[in-house]
Amino acid sequence: MKNLALLAVVLTVVLSAAYVGLTYYDDHFKYGRMWETPGIRPHEAPIPVMTSGIVPFTGGDAIHAAMPAEDLRSPLDLTAPNNIDLGRKAYFTYCAQCHGKKHDGNGTVGQSFAPLPMDLQAAKVQGRSEGSLFKEISFGIPDGRQPPLATTIDVNDRWRIVAYVKSLGSRQKSN
Repeated sequence: MKNLALLAVVLTVVLSAAYVGLTYYDDHFKYGRMWETPGIRPHEAPIPVMTSGIVPFTGGDAIHAAMPAEDLRSPLDLTAPNNIDLGRKAYFTYCAQCHGKKHDGNGTVGQSFAPLPMDLQAAKVQGRSEGSLFKEISFGIPDGRQPPLATTIDVNDRWRIVAYVKSLGSRQKSN
């Protein structure tokens, strides 16, 4: 029985020493403990108030999406040489991979699509209104491969791409 009591005392001393050692280690741990990180207590700081005017209530692409294509008007002069040149630069940044350097739908990426990208100088494309082209660039073509690019391309650059595409004119068919 003495051996059992002695074992209990030794076990109590060892466990107490281990507890004291771990507590000291936790209190003096160089890198902090998990329960002291912001990830464990995310709502202790007050939630910041959103600055007024950050979320738009008017304008933006929601208006463009809701508006009929025939009613869309560019805020830019689409015949201005500067806008056409900036549209050419934007075209070669965002569009040439699919529609090609010659605007014929033979871009390297576009060849993997079915249906193939449109020839931008085709009468079908050139006959579309500026608003229709803007909406197709911005929101894609249903059942087509034109991706929606409203979140990728700035609104003015989309209008400039329309200006550039319209400036190409229809492709003359060769015999």
